[in-house]
Amino acid sequence: MKNLLKKDGVQSLIASLICILLGLLIGYIVLLFINPTGAGEAILEVVKNFFHYSKPSLQLKNFGNTLVKTAPLLMCALSVLFCYKVGLFNIGAAGQYVAGSCAAIYCALKLGWGWLPCLLAAVVAGAVFGVAVGLLKAWRNVNEVISGIMLNWIGLYLANMLLSNVKEVASPYTLHIKTEATGALLPSLGLEKLFNGNQYITLAIPLSVLAAIAISVVLDRTKFGYELKATGLNRNAARYCGMAEKRNIIVSLAIGGALAGLGGALLYLTDYEQWLCTGSSVPGMGFNGIAAAFLGGLNPIGTVFSSYFIQHITSGGAFVDKTMYCSQISDLISSIIIYLCGFVLFIKYAMNNMIAKRENRAAQAVSAGTEDAEKKGGEA
Repeated sequence: MKNLLKKDGVQSLIASLICILLGLLIGYIVLLFINPTGAGEAILEVVKNFFHYSKPSLQLKNFGNTLVKTAPLLMCALSVLFCYKVGLFNIGAAGQYVAGSCAAIYCALKLGWGWLPCLLAAVVAGAVFGVAVGLLKAWRNVNEVISGIMLNWIGLYLANMLLSNVKEVASPYTLHIKTEATGALLPSLGLEKLFNGNQYITLAIPLSVLAAIAISVVLDRTKFGYELKATGLNRNAARYCGMAEKRNIIVSLAIGGALAGLGGALLYLTDYEQWLCTGSSVPGMGFNGIAAAFLGGLNPIGTVFSSYFIQHITSGGAFVDKTMYCSQISDLISSIIIYLCGFVLFIKYAMNNMIAKRENRAAQAVSAGTEDAEKKGGEA
């Protein structure tokens, strides 16, 4: 059992479960203060999500809707995770997600491109934003958090300006891709049949999972991944060993940007949502990706499950009774749980300290016993 608790995967799982339970508990307490009558039912609705419906067909269809939004969230989480493994905090994933979304939508509606060129355009747009942060970090040592946050807002207003050219006349939303550019819709591959004909189930879901597997292989099984992680741990040591640390920083953020940009395309090229051209806040998908990455223990495979969970509770919040609570309460509960997800590493650190102290006490006890035995032997 002690050896099992030392394993990183087991620690990540335990820490994640603790954070989830704490988040639900705090959310429940907040609901009790607002209106104790429906607090239990409200928190249960958040957890139930699509199980809110009694018919299996509706459950299956809405399960598909949750998966549709899990795919872009997973890509943003992988973006944050990849850069973090290289010693960089990619808070600019939100802006890279916006850049990818803008490129995909614009190329689809304005240029009439097919889904594959639109995906590639999103990857390039996200990578460009990542490279901008990387260049500032590598050559001028500008903190990537500062430049990333600034680019988030630059990306948002650039997207609003460009996509205003392809918006509906009577609304602030962009045109529907399914009616204006059907060739840009991601192929379903027949997956919609598994979710009661849900038309939004596409290539995006398996593609995002494959991306997680690919990131895991690159980071843990390749020389390239080793060099990137070595650069993140110690730039000076990496330079001494002959590694191009500046290039590695730029490449890392470019890959992180490409992943987040692809995430934007995986959502909007399903036509599940349209871009709001008058939006004044950066989409939360990129920021939620930070929580998903940490909740998954900074493991690409663990991030697949954590991304689904975060999207599950976010979608489940929409079923909270609005006659008892204001419409923002679902966002509040989801935000509390997501916020607690950031403490996974802290809990793992505490667990390791606890295990180390126990082992140290056990070693001291063994040493003391040995000394006593030697003294008794000497006296005899």
